[in-house]
Amino acid sequence: MADVELERKEDLSGGGRRSWWARLALLLVTLGVVGLAVAAATHDVRLFLAVAVVVVGFFAAGYSFLAFRGWRRTLSLLVLLVLPVGLVLLVALNGLVLPVLLCVVVFALAVGASRLALMPEDAGEGMPEQAAPPPQHPFVIMNPRSGGGKVARFDLRAKAEALGAEVAMLEGPEVIDVAELARQAVARGADLLGVAGGDGTQALVAGVAADHDVPLMVISAGTRNHFALDLGLDREDPSTCLAALGEDAVELRVDLGVIAGRTFVNNASFGAYAAAVQSPGYREDKARTTLEVLPDLLSGALGPHLRLDVDGIVVDHPQAVLVSDNPYGMGDLAGLGRRARLDSGRLGVVSVRAESPRQAVGLMRGATQQGLVAVTAPEAVISAEDPEIPVGIDGESVMVPTPVRCSVRPKALRVRVPRDRPGVPPRRPTWNWAQLWHLASFSRRGARR
Repeated sequence: MADVELERKEDLSGGGRRSWWARLALLLVTLGVVGLAVAAATHDVRLFLAVAVVVVGFFAAGYSFLAFRGWRRTLSLLVLLVLPVGLVLLVALNGLVLPVLLCVVVFALAVGASRLALMPEDAGEGMPEQAAPPPQHPFVIMNPRSGGGKVARFDLRAKAEALGAEVAMLEGPEVIDVAELARQAVARGADLLGVAGGDGTQALVAGVAADHDVPLMVISAGTRNHFALDLGLDREDPSTCLAALGEDAVELRVDLGVIAGRTFVNNASFGAYAAAVQSPGYREDKARTTLEVLPDLLSGALGPHLRLDVDGIVVDHPQAVLVSDNPYGMGDLAGLGRRARLDSGRLGVVSVRAESPRQAVGLMRGATQQGLVAVTAPEAVISAEDPEIPVGIDGESVMVPTPVRCSVRPKALRVRVPRDRPGVPPRRPTWNWAQLWHLASFSRRGARR
């Protein structure tokens, strides 16, 4: 199954040129390894064995760092830092500096060839922009607690009101229905909805904006601001986002994800990923918290028995499933990176199923694709034996009745952004041994089904 999915990705992004770059990269890696081994063996067999032990120890420490917590993880990190230094000293003391430098040059050339092979075909493309007149009656919702108090720190309310916006603050002790607040504003004549808050709040307002075909203004006042990041907005100074209220602004047409009738702008996560969202430290440090629950992902100890149905593929009992509004870059199995586009009209669906901790570590390192399903599709269904399951929706943990249906609303949302903004950087290649090997395979063309 994994081979079929990798071929499907290659049909969308591959080419003969990339295949030859991949073959050259693997050839150079082979030459570098053989050259290093020959240099060590001809000098002293004991040195060759010592180098082999260091290399094996390095990979073992890497596995231990991913698979365990506590003191074993700390010890593994120390080993990972010490072993490369020890290898350099070992080589220098035995007079192998020149052969090693030559091997380093070969490895550097291999890295360059692999980057050309793994470079996405759409690396230079961006979302089209459209000119649009400024709003006459903008309405902005602000959460003063979001992002550790960014609304007050950057004086966002006063700056928005100075630009003619009506501002509603979510500061009362009572629970406020954000979506209803946005709907009432549109009913009163608001021709733009803005939101300064986390991605979950932005998703609620985005759904209302799409339903009424009014533009959305995103203000990066949340903690992580992943939606703002993929729109190319400035995450360091959210006040710059208010330039969208002026003349020098443009509109983007982007997709919206829908899960069980609820809008999401980033992703919905299941299984071990959903367990990460429930962790107390997730909002402060998404990457670190995801790494913390990785040992449970490897052992398959967390989450209900899931079943994924997507694009004619059925995956039974995956440890984790990630459904995103447009796909993340290849090799990003946890939604920790960014999306180059938000207007493809497709969901990104990643499913991880590992039969052993070793296989799971290989998946996370990109060393294997076995047990990985990574596709794009307009719809995905996740079912379970439980009547409801925990789902991380844009970073918020929600109990959702099963089966859970995820879909996409293509280009349903108008987003007004400043013309002058940091932008989305070109997609960079992600190192992935399995994909590189697949690209280099001479038999892959004939193997397609």
